[in-house]
Amino acid sequence: QVQLVESGGGLLQPGGSLRLSCAASGIQIRFNTMGWYRQAPGKQRELVAYITSGGSLNYTDSVKGRFTISRDNAVNTMYLQMNNLEPEDTAVYYCNVIWGSRTKWGQGTQVTVSS
Repeated sequence: QVQLVESGGGLLQPGGSLRLSCAASGIQIRFNTMGWYRQAPGKQRELVAYITSGGSLNYTDSVKGRFTISRDNAVNTMYLQMNNLEPEDTAVYYCNVIWGSRTKWGQGTQVTVSS
């Protein structure tokens, strides 16, 4: 069974930092493209960042220079380091994996940025 479990969300002030984790089981994530998505109140779910099996990194414009996606193959975990957080970053963050014809989502973790 493939399972993704996010953790690391929380409540913090603008300018703060968080690191989200996505622990995978039942699949070796090093062979697949992995992504972080988010859904803010009243908005569609959007792709935030993704990393390919070859290590290429891609980001949506609003997080470039502030967020970093990474992967630790030894522990089968993907991360999203978020720096200089803004209120506009408030959302539920989800991790995702695609392999073959299948896709899997985590349960989501809440990030709230507020004064």
